[in-house]
Amino acid sequence: MRIDIITVLPELLRSPFEASILKRAIEKGLVEVHFHNLRDYTDHSYNQVDDYQFGGGAGMVLMIEPIDRCISALKSGREYDEVIYMTPDGKTLNQKMANGLSLLKNVIVLCGHYKGVDQRVRDTMITKEISIGDYVLSGGELGAAVLCDAIIRLIPGVLNNETSALTDTFQDNLLAPPVYTRPSDYKGMKVPEVLLSGNFPKIERWREEEALKRTENLRPDLLE
Repeated sequence: MRIDIITVLPELLRSPFEASILKRAIEKGLVEVHFHNLRDYTDHSYNQVDDYQFGGGAGMVLMIEPIDRCISALKSGREYDEVIYMTPDGKTLNQKMANGLSLLKNVIVLCGHYKGVDQRVRDTMITKEISIGDYVLSGGELGAAVLCDAIIRLIPGVLNNETSALTDTFQDNLLAPPVYTRPSDYKGMKVPEVLLSGNFPKIERWREEEALKRTENLRPDLLE
């Protein structure tokens, strides 16, 4: 899988991809992640990529020209399955969406900034708009990092135990059941006996019941 991220702050994005699971996925060759500085695609003085809004109003807007140049340059080299724009008013990212995106081959992610991007970009170049929640960040970079993490960890071979991702919260519209590790008794707080029994069918039933119980208590909306 190849992910191309367009941003005005590539230095803000690099760190999450230089550690842990994302780093290993890149080193294994399971995913390529490329950062493209939008300022490299403008002819304006001082590498300007934003301008004032027509009609007045507070906040600067990313211009269409450098974005068009960058996306066109990327598309000249390969076909892309999706061109994603990170924006607070996009469709909220969920596990089902991440599952689908993890199956794609080539993806562009455009990070908004300031007051957003010229609407013509959204109308003509973007195929999917994604939000990571009902709040506003300074830019789309952190949202892009969250999106990439959610996608990349699902690619076969990224996790040491590939079944781990299949039992994550939200994979079956249920929250994950409680988990425990050693010691089995800590200051009188004991691990449920069923988990120590070695009876795996019984353990699975317990996990299913606990997952349902936790979902009913904490996220009943998922059961609807």
